[in-house]
Amino acid sequence: MKPFYEATIEELQQAMEEGSSSSLELVQQYMERIAQYDRQGPCINSVLELNPDALHLAEAADAERRQGNVWGPFHGIPVLLKDNIQTADRMHTSAGSIALAGHYAREDAFLVKRLREAGAILLGKTNMTEWANYMTDGMPGGYSSRGGQVLNPYGAEFPAGGSSTGSGAAVAAGFAAASVGTETSGSILSPAINNSVVGIKPTLGLISRSGIVPLAHSQDTAGPLARTVADAALLLGILCGKDREDASTGASAGREVHDYRVYLDKDGLKGARIGIPRRVYHQTLRDEERERFEGLLREIADAGAELVDPADIATAEELNYRSEVFRHEFKADLNAYLSKLPPELPVRSLRELIAFNEAHTEQALKYGQVKLEWAEETTGTLTEPRYILDRLKDLRLSREEGIDAVLKRHRLDALLFPRGNGDAIAAKAGYPSIALPAGYLSSGKPFGVMFTGTAFAEPVLIKLAYAFEQLRPRRKTPAWD
Repeated sequence: MKPFYEATIEELQQAMEEGSSSSLELVQQYMERIAQYDRQGPCINSVLELNPDALHLAEAADAERRQGNVWGPFHGIPVLLKDNIQTADRMHTSAGSIALAGHYAREDAFLVKRLREAGAILLGKTNMTEWANYMTDGMPGGYSSRGGQVLNPYGAEFPAGGSSTGSGAAVAAGFAAASVGTETSGSILSPAINNSVVGIKPTLGLISRSGIVPLAHSQDTAGPLARTVADAALLLGILCGKDREDASTGASAGREVHDYRVYLDKDGLKGARIGIPRRVYHQTLRDEERERFEGLLREIADAGAELVDPADIATAEELNYRSEVFRHEFKADLNAYLSKLPPELPVRSLRELIAFNEAHTEQALKYGQVKLEWAEETTGTLTEPRYILDRLKDLRLSREEGIDAVLKRHRLDALLFPRGNGDAIAAKAGYPSIALPAGYLSSGKPFGVMFTGTAFAEPVLIKLAYAFEQLRPRRKTPAWD
């Protein structure tokens, strides 16, 4: 078997089934690798906290296996969680903020319950951009007052993306088999592209947000990050499920897929109609990136796909206006979340959070808190005309006049973007995207692509992404001295 830190989940599962490895050994190996490289050596700084119970959980998973009780393809597999996802154990849930450094959740997030039911080992929590990058302007992706700065495993000079920065960097560095991140706009896709891993931002409502520190309910979702499309597809199916506590999951009724790996098709590009929305990215690519992307398009066409080029999103430029949706929803959603926290914690509202940060300036306000202050100026009731009109405008421009319009007009299966260009449009629509590695630039910086589709098009996107991945090897292990 290849090194454990590069092995697929299927390979790890096979090794445990054959007896050549165990869940306990895997947890120990990942812990050792974290000790070697996360706080020394390249100092990735991606793992904010290790689960004190991880070794015990692994021993229990091995005992279950010996008794013939394997709960599924994720049984005994170590996974990391972003620090804004609640776990009712001895790990904190702080969204990267020192204001919640003492917060132990009273119950698991819905998706955490799903992971436990699948037999996964919760290895630890990952560092993130504080408050999911809705705190201030100018703060680099991957920085939090509680955890410091996450670095890119492929080079500290490269951005590591945000806000699920630690989740992406940790998977790239081989600190876990897979991880779970969250996204409001680009927060899974950006770390996937920048850290040369696979990230799936699912359709809004496919995965419950219950027990996740919110940013904006109109766009928040969780999703998997892994080193292969197959692993990401497996984890996606485990995370999905209808939840009475999250109304958005009602839209996924009848669309449940327990194992998205059934859509893995190495010939999935044959006959596919893929649109290239050039106006979205034509001014943002550098010469080498443009040349690299054009080469990828030729490969995709040679694999049997029909490229519609260009297939422009008519509303893309209009969607660049300064929407105030996040500003209003952040206050309403965060106040609702903080108000339910234990009374001994120092903050129970956005106003108290701002005051706490001002009282701990040196630790909490390295980059300021202008977005927090801007959000606090709203009523928190979501009744302002500007909010309502911006929300409706976002939906109209991104859905029926945006992504859906171009897909229908050209009879497309999906859109293809270089890097993460276009992620904001899909985020506003609540539509799915998959980002995956596509090689490296001459500097060594990872380069990736992103497939985007309409609501609940995950099966199509997984098929396309897997077929692209199988054309030739594109991802390599970070090289550290």
